[in-house]
Order: sequence, then C-alpha cells, then structure tokens
Amino acid sequence: MVENENILQKATFNKAVKTYIFIVVTFYLIVSIVGILFLPFWLLGLGQWLSNKFFTTLTCEISTRNLRFSKGIIVHIEKTIPLENIQDLSFIGGPILRALKLSIIRVETAGGKSGHSYNMMKILGINNAESFKAAILDQREKLINDKYKLFNSPQQSNSGQSDQLLLDIKNELVEIKEELRKRQHT
Repeated sequence: MVENENILQKATFNKAVKTYIFIVVTFYLIVSIVGILFLPFWLLGLGQWLSNKFFTTLTCEISTRNLRFSKGIIVHIEKTIPLENIQDLSFIGGPILRALKLSIIRVETAGGKSGHSYNMMKILGINNAESFKAAILDQREKLINDKYKLFNSPQQSNSGQSDQLLLDIKNELVEIKEELRKRQHT
C-alpha cells in the first residue's frame, strides 16, 4: 500500500455467493461433455468445499486513491484501479442473482492496456452494494476535486495568479516558437 493512502471502507460479501458459484459451475459442468465426468464429484461435496474456499478469498476495499479487489483459489486475481480512472459503475442482475438477492457491480475504466478503449472488472455479492457504489463515487469525486482544486478555486482566479500563470506560459511558448524558427533557418 502507498504511503498517505488510508483504507476508507472494506466490503463484506453475501454468503449467497457460495450458492451462486455452486449453481453456475454446476450448469457449466452439465452443458460440457468433459464436465459430465466431474459432475458427481462436484455434487457430492467438492462443489460446496470449493465454493466456500472461493468465498473466503473475496476482498474489496476503497482507499483514498484506489479501489482494490481480489479473488480466486487456483488463479488468484488482484486488481487495483485508481479511482480517478473509473468511468462507469453499474449493476448487473439476472434471475438467479435476484433470487439469491445478489448483484454484480461492474466497474469500467478508460484507456485499457489490452487494446480496448476500456477495462472492466466485476465484483460479485457485496452487501449493501448501493451504498458501496455511492462510497466509491463520493471518494472519486473528492479525489478529482482535490486534484484539480487549483483550477476550481475562486480565490485564485480573483487574485490574478492564474492570469499571471497563463501569461508566463504564453511567453515561454513564444520563446520556444522563436527558437524553432531560428533553427529552421540555419
């Protein structure tokens, strides 16, 4: 964790996530040819054990600057998303999710490294998902406002400091332009 970064809120997860994981994996085992071979082991205890183990790996927290999420047994996934990069937070729900009183928070960020124009992360089964989403958005707004308060401060625009800064930038650009012209002609 970075210095000066405090954990603001840790998510708790609904125990119905275990049931959801069990049902989803059971479905995929039934529809796949190879999965039929593993289905009896899954139904006779392995499914409940693995679903419980997966549930214990779920963590999600909001810090002053980031949203962190981790999950996984065999393949452990840990993601840290800077709050200022979050473009959209939305909920995903379906009939099984609604029946289990679960929701998935989908987090989208702009400028993904994977060749897409965005990255996406899904967080399953957070208790009080609406308030957790609101906490993410509130901290994101606070972080952005703090970062750009130089430009949003009414005192600064009244004092003329921003006008002087713009004038200094303009003068530097004029000097650079003149230097480039000189170099082109020589």
